[in-house]
Parts: sequence; structure tokens; C-alpha cells
Amino acid sequence: MNIHPIRTEADYKAALRVVSKLVDLDPALGTPDGDRLDVLATLIEAYEAKHYPIPAPDPIALLQHVMESRALTRKDLEPYIGSRARVSEVLNRARPLTLAMIRRLSEALNLPADVLVKEYPARVA
Repeated sequence: MNIHPIRTEADYKAALRVVSKLVDLDPALGTPDGDRLDVLATLIEAYEAKHYPIPAPDPIALLQHVMESRALTRKDLEPYIGSRARVSEVLNRARPLTLAMIRRLSEALNLPADVLVKEYPARVA
């Protein structure tokens, strides 16, 4: 295996080309090609995390995405946020999430608390 760290954009693009070819071969785990694919994927992931980080969404955007992807309604959020009015205020950015809300949402819906605690823009009344 002739694998080295990905240090430059050229290294990154070359690694992507090799991975593309290896994926087309569909190598089995534990084979030389499978091991090469595994190592290159790890190196690519590390390079992308450093050079192309994806910022975490704001908490309300996350909640809206979760609601849409899981077909949840505002009523479904009431046990975690509070009354219908409170859910509306939070989703409309008129009221921030409290620590208690964040804990309940994180635990019940398996949402990352570190994203829910981030500051986000609020609607000015």
C-alpha cells in the first residue's frame, strides 16, 4: 500500500479518485483493496473535517428538520417544551429554549444537546 497523509488539495483530489475506483470494485473487508479503501476514507474524512468543516445547525433549524423528517407536529413537542403557545413561541424564535427544555428534547428525541444549547437569532418583538 502506498498511502501517505493528505496534506494538500492535490493529495485530497488524488485520494478521492482512488477511493472512487475502489468503491466501484466493491472490495471485501479485510482484503488489500478493502483495507486501502478503509484507510483512505479515514484520511479523507480527517482532511475534510479540517478544511471543509460543516457548522452545526442552529437549534430551531434542527428542531424544524427533526419535525419534518419524523413527521412530528407542534403538539408532539408539547411534552418537552410546554404548552401549545410555548412551542409556538420557541419555534417562532420569540422565546429561547431553556435548559430544562433542552434536556427533555435531547433525551426524548435523541437530539445532540451540544447543538441545542448553541445561541441562535431570536425574533425581536
